[in-house]
Amino acid sequence: MSIHSVRRSQTHLSWSKSVPPVLTIASGDVVSFDCLDASNGQITASSGVADILVAKLAVMDQVNGPIYVQGAKVGDVLKVELMELTPAEWGWSALFPGFGLLADEFEGTALKLWSIQDGVATTTMRLRGSDVAVSVPVKPFMGEVGLARGAEGHWSTIPPYRTGGNMDTKHLTKGSTVYLPIEVDGALFAIGDGHAAQGDGEVCGTAIETPMRVTVRLTVLPASNTPPSMLAPHYESTNSVPVGEAYYTTMGIATDLREAARDAVRGMFGYLVSQHGFEREDAYILCSVAADLRLHEVVDMPNYLVGMMMPKSVLPVP
Repeated sequence: MSIHSVRRSQTHLSWSKSVPPVLTIASGDVVSFDCLDASNGQITASSGVADILVAKLAVMDQVNGPIYVQGAKVGDVLKVELMELTPAEWGWSALFPGFGLLADEFEGTALKLWSIQDGVATTTMRLRGSDVAVSVPVKPFMGEVGLARGAEGHWSTIPPYRTGGNMDTKHLTKGSTVYLPIEVDGALFAIGDGHAAQGDGEVCGTAIETPMRVTVRLTVLPASNTPPSMLAPHYESTNSVPVGEAYYTTMGIATDLREAARDAVRGMFGYLVSQHGFEREDAYILCSVAADLRLHEVVDMPNYLVGMMMPKSVLPVP
């Protein structure tokens, strides 16, 4: 196993098989990334609302990479183990005009700067005309985790796709593992958009955005050893709610929210049948009685992302 590093300047702004890799590694190698925040450095710890008004959206949501993984072939799956996630000592959240689930109801602009210390992020908010300190627990994760698409052209880093991307899924914390379908040889993995904390859905369009140092292990899984039902990324997590419960989660990604939910269920149903040997009817029933559908991401149009989270405690050993 080798350990590699990617600098914060080694970024790109689209998912494309034509973007040249910054690094070539062997399957099973570890890579550390030094990532700027999602604003690409346009917002700093001393910024004000004026910086939001002049920020260039076209250069935001950059991703570090891509990484070419030797032996990765179309149809295989890339296993991404999230080993370390270290946020900066500050972060920001904002309202951008025209963005967010209630964009038509919030026409103004706002910016909150957060201090991140000892596992807690703190900012000041207005409550009945007075400034009040508000704190939330820090649970770092990366919003962008993905691979190049097989389709021709350059694809925006704003929405999620079948190969990952801007999934904005708060459960992808340290110790979690993401499985990404490979559509191009070499996989071309990239990562970015550090978050110190976020709720499911990221409804206003930003989390606590922060620069992040992240370390991952990238391993190629042959198509013969992976679920045939991978319509979108899968992941395993142990830091979800309730805390300490381990989950296997399948994702659905679609322009229609109901279809995204249906795809998430199809993915779980297929996983239970192919990897655990459940009969079809039993797998469908177990999806209904034990798994939770979660709105992981609802603002990065045109795609919604829904996760079906199955407690691993109810699953027999495959």
